[in-house]
Amino acid sequence: MLTYVLRTLLKMAVTLFIIITLVFFATRLSGNPIDFVIGEGITQEDRQLLIAYYGLDGSVATQYWKFIASIFTGEFGLSFLERRPVAEIAAERIWPSLKLLFSTAIFTFALSIPLGIAAAVYRTRFVGSAIMVIAFMGYAVPPFVIATLLVLIFAYTLNWLPVVGDGTALHFIMPTLAMSGMFVAALTRFTRNAMLDVLGQDYMRTARAKGLPERTVILKHGLRNASITILSVVGLQIAGWIAAGSVVIESIFSWPGIGDLLVRSAIMRDYPVLQFGVLMVAVAVICINAAVDIAYAYADPRIRLAKG
Repeated sequence: MLTYVLRTLLKMAVTLFIIITLVFFATRLSGNPIDFVIGEGITQEDRQLLIAYYGLDGSVATQYWKFIASIFTGEFGLSFLERRPVAEIAAERIWPSLKLLFSTAIFTFALSIPLGIAAAVYRTRFVGSAIMVIAFMGYAVPPFVIATLLVLIFAYTLNWLPVVGDGTALHFIMPTLAMSGMFVAALTRFTRNAMLDVLGQDYMRTARAKGLPERTVILKHGLRNASITILSVVGLQIAGWIAAGSVVIESIFSWPGIGDLLVRSAIMRDYPVLQFGVLMVAVAVICINAAVDIAYAYADPRIRLAKG
């Protein structure tokens, strides 16, 4: 097990290094950000002073090694727009993103796991078919479409819910629903398929033959064994929330999180903020996937035996 964990950590380090390198060079493809941030009306002398002030006067290789060194020292440079330390700006955005992530995760798991079990148990009845129809519809509709519909119905037409910010509990309703729509549908399908694989196993028939209640058979014996498959899907779900869902939803609802910060810094070519934001998302996704891999190997000994 220790060898498997060390191998997973090594893969994390290599993947993170590749992402850091790609992000750094990709942000340099659009030219000098000083020309975009400052605009016209500045003298050539002042332009050179700003370029030197932000450390853009060196070669690309020099800037790259300075950026790598800044990661280990915790100094990620200054924002071109706000002229504040990047770490300070990002620190203000982490907690709102985490709050939205937690609310989405709680809603998704609380709804999709019971729906998936019900769809598997009642697969030959109307209830199971109705759940799968709703799941397929939710999986086919993109999050930004759901967000737009929610805004038009509950904010514009009915005037029930606020749209911008995260000031009250009501602000969480529409972003949470929009962000979790597709993930609820996907996790419901995977839970149903995982339960169908175990419902016909011999140990399930043995548990029923012992006279155990059907609820105990389904939840203790069925869901416990199906959770190995569900666990891998959960990791992909959370990674999807962080990597894609938060960026779209936070932009639509002006949510003061990391996703909204990434969009703004990309549009305004604020390289230090963009690099740090992408780095944070990459670290979160890689760590979550690694944790799921380790938990998956711990739950199923066949995985770590095959790796070893």
